[in-house]
Amino acid sequence: MTRSALALLIATLAVPASAQTIYKCIDANGGTLISNARVDKNCKAIVSGPESTIPAPKARPAGAAANPTPSSFPRVQEDTQKARDGDRRHILEQELAGEQRNLDLARKDLSEQEGLRGPADRLAPYRDRVGQHERNIQAIQKELGNLR
Repeated sequence: MTRSALALLIATLAVPASAQTIYKCIDANGGTLISNARVDKNCKAIVSGPESTIPAPKARPAGAAANPTPSSFPRVQEDTQKARDGDRRHILEQELAGEQRNLDLARKDLSEQEGLRGPADRLAPYRDRVGQHERNIQAIQKELGNLR
């Protein structure tokens, strides 16, 4: 019994090693077959070894754009873009101030509800409102941080 278990263990360990090689075979009609077993002598190993991973794409030279902007693409004047960025900053700052006021009101409502007696589950919507305003403030602050 132990010999058969040992033979089974050795056979099991040998199987993954043979399954690591991938072959590309071209048949007589020009068709391509990808297989983990060599079908005939015309098959060539394309992946072999302990890992069967796809190679990483070749790195692009530094400074090369993935999709260069066409020369006919309209450009925005620098002062126009600065004005737009200033408007965006102003709008985000207004939204931040409004969200801060809403957060203060939501916290006030929550504290008032916590002072009243009643079931604890009724506080969930108030806590949710406070959490939503806090997340909004974080998002607006992140946007402000991303501005040039």
